[in-house]
Amino acid sequence: QVQLVESGGGSVQSGGSLRLSCVGSGFTSSTACMGWFRQAPGKEREGVGYIYRKGTTGYADSVKGRFTISQGNAKDTVYLQMNSLKPEDTAMYYCAASTACYSSGNSTYAAGRIYWGQGTQVTVSS
Repeated sequence: QVQLVESGGGSVQSGGSLRLSCVGSGFTSSTACMGWFRQAPGKEREGVGYIYRKGTTGYADSVKGRFTISQGNAKDTVYLQMNSLKPEDTAMYYCAASTACYSSGNSTYAAGRIYWGQGTQVTVSS
């Protein structure tokens, strides 16, 4: 069974940086893509970005140029480097493993079989 554990969340001032990590296990052939999502209070969960195991990445328009997704050499760990953080980035951040990922409009999405982590809170103060 796929298990995902996020870490690295915390509180930071506007303009600061944080690096989130997602360590996964139990990956199968149905988990070709890893993505990051976030959900702010009272809002729907939205895509932040994704990375395929082969390295292809995609980002939501709201984070392009500020956030970077990368993976460890063993490809069981995915990172979300967040720079120039804004108060509107405040949310619970979730890691997901899925069959596929894609960009549409100004956001990113997961498709097929999707597994979720428990989330890590990011709070950005002005």
